[in-house]
Amino acid sequence: MKLHWKTSAFAELNTQELFEILKLRQAIFVVEQECAYPDIDDTDLVSMHLCGYDSGYNENSDLVAYARLIKPGVSYDQSSIGRIVVSPKARGQRLGETLMHKALGVMEELFPQEPIKIGAQQHLEKFYNDLGFKTISEMYLEDGIPHIHMLLEHD
Repeated sequence: MKLHWKTSAFAELNTQELFEILKLRQAIFVVEQECAYPDIDDTDLVSMHLCGYDSGYNENSDLVAYARLIKPGVSYDQSSIGRIVVSPKARGQRLGETLMHKALGVMEELFPQEPIKIGAQQHLEKFYNDLGFKTISEMYLEDGIPHIHMLLEHD
């Protein structure tokens, strides 16, 4: 799968891009995971939005990967990556790994040497460990789903 990556501040997103982001997040986090929670929140307004589009970027592109990149002091004292999602039609191609490597690269550009803290679904602990994140909390429930806090510190 050939991907085109685009990183935008909220105000830079056009209505079609915003629609596709919210549609993908809702399909996974609300419908697929059967979790009624306020996915759209004020953090969207102050975050950078990393979008991975299939087949290049044009009006016919499909949004297949997304992550919200958050500056320090918003969700945590550290910077953060959240709302990490891969479209069901693009699963099975290691796109989650590709998305996270891209997100970590953009975070390093935006916030050099800043630790990154995430609230990860517990079943993805090994996935994030393999990317260098360390578990720093016990399991906690967020919207009925087991989560853990994890931290990536730079050497």
